[in-house]
Amino acid sequence: MTILIVAIVGSVGFKFTKMKHKEYDLQVSVCKWLDLKYPKVLYMSDTVASLKLTMGQAMRNKKIQKDGFKTPDLIIFEPRGKYHGLFIELKIKSPFKKNGELYKSDHLEGQQKTINDLNELGYLAAFSTGFDETIEIIQDYMNS
Repeated sequence: MTILIVAIVGSVGFKFTKMKHKEYDLQVSVCKWLDLKYPKVLYMSDTVASLKLTMGQAMRNKKIQKDGFKTPDLIIFEPRGKYHGLFIELKIKSPFKKNGELYKSDHLEGQQKTINDLNELGYLAAFSTGFDETIEIIQDYMNS
């Protein structure tokens, strides 16, 4: 079981709470943090990934998606430095082995391909593991 420590910025500083979570809960925590830290920044969080679609909904959704493109969980529409925007694929557990290799999985390999493609197009795209690493990536990006 993974425990996430969520830091929510309030008028008096930080409030820390423990919560059990899945990737969806991580997305919610990161989005709440973004709203508080960068209220004017436009972003989008992938909502379909955590849903269980009916067969009809899944077929309909597939018709409007780019084949092979794995939309990252969080997209920040804020140009910074040489980048057009930030795309983050949120993970609870690292998708990488200790030696730095990606775990063998068609899904992870598809996500890595999308990240590589986005980086080639001038976006900053990356995997992040957990709340703290995600926030660090966002802050580094926003301060660049």
